Amino acid sequence: MIEAAAMPACSSIPSPFTTKASTHQRSSVSRPRRLRLPASPFRQPRSPFAACSPASRHRPRASVSASTAPSKDYEFTDGNGEVELRLDVQKLGIEGSKDVFVDVDDTSLLIRAKSDGTLRTLMNFQTLFDRIKSSETIWFIDEDQLVVNLKKVEQELKWPDIDESWESLTAGITQLLTGISIHIVGDSTDINDAVAQEIAEGIGYLPVCTSELLESATEKSIDTWVASEGEDSVADAESVVLESLSSHVRTVVATLGGKQGAASRFDRWQYLHSGFTVWLSVSDASDEATAREEARRSVSSGSVAYAKADVVVKLGGWDPEYTRAVAQGCLVALKQLTLADKKLAGKKSLYIRLGCRGDWPNIEPPGWDPDSDAPPTNV
Repeated sequence: MIEAAAMPACSSIPSPFTTKASTHQRSSVSRPRRLRLPASPFRQPRSPFAACSPASRHRPRASVSASTAPSKDYEFTDGNGEVELRLDVQKLGIEGSKDVFVDVDDTSLLIRAKSDGTLRTLMNFQTLFDRIKSSETIWFIDEDQLVVNLKKVEQELKWPDIDESWESLTAGITQLLTGISIHIVGDSTDINDAVAQEIAEGIGYLPVCTSELLESATEKSIDTWVASEGEDSVADAESVVLESLSSHVRTVVATLGGKQGAASRFDRWQYLHSGFTVWLSVSDASDEATAREEARRSVSSGSVAYAKADVVVKLGGWDPEYTRAVAQGCLVALKQLTLADKKLAGKKSLYIRLGCRGDWPNIEPPGWDPDSDAPPTNV
């Protein structure tokens, strides 16, 4: 599980790791529109789930870059095991390499240059798209351009751009998700809906709101349904919807919040495990460190069903204007999760193909009957 802590206006953490979402990124959508799932299942492409390479563990970094260069006046290329950055420096009056200073570590890049006796910052990327081998960085002047060559740690990961911006994340995360859907869970239906909509629009997935599907099918509001038939009835109905959605790919599903939601119940996660689950949890913590510790306690205690999620994102309150910041924190945490366990997407795919039998994460062999009295083989 990956935890994410989110502070004033929002930040996020993945389980043992922490991500901080910027409060300076405002969503362009003030009130997310709700979209319904088509009546007939959308077509699934052949082999929607890419084969996963053997897992390799590493400690993902934990911060979301709030801003990078003021303008994109550079050239960027991804060449398999390395990325290259080219910056026009002739117009800056830089005479040679002695006037250029490149400071780099595994996750950040700072380029400064001395011009007319003044040291200027040309680029300051606080969070690169992924980790690099900083000791193997090469830079030089090629005619009128400064060329910086960076060696990637994850050589097969394609970098859309140099930094971990919203645009880079939405363009690059799909190669790691490999078509697996995302499920947003938490106590607030409205927050779940807003963040799911933002993520779906960003990565090109289909947004689905279980609350709207249920209200459309019954022609009554969730509140009216709870008042007349009780929370258990609503949770049972949402479980049926989640079962139907479990065979779909490339969706971002916003689930019901509160006790009437299936995700709040320990015995209703059978179909939620078919996707990458993100728990959005509003925190009263006063700082990020406290929020991170709070997230870890929630996960380790297992006192709430939401702790079954793959990723937990802590929010320091809620403001719809910062929906994108929360969505970005979710994508950062999901990127960390899938890079830390490269077999996870393939395992989700197998779980779906075998019928989401409830044997997550210890998947039983084909033919296993969850209703039989035979003991599980993968304990």
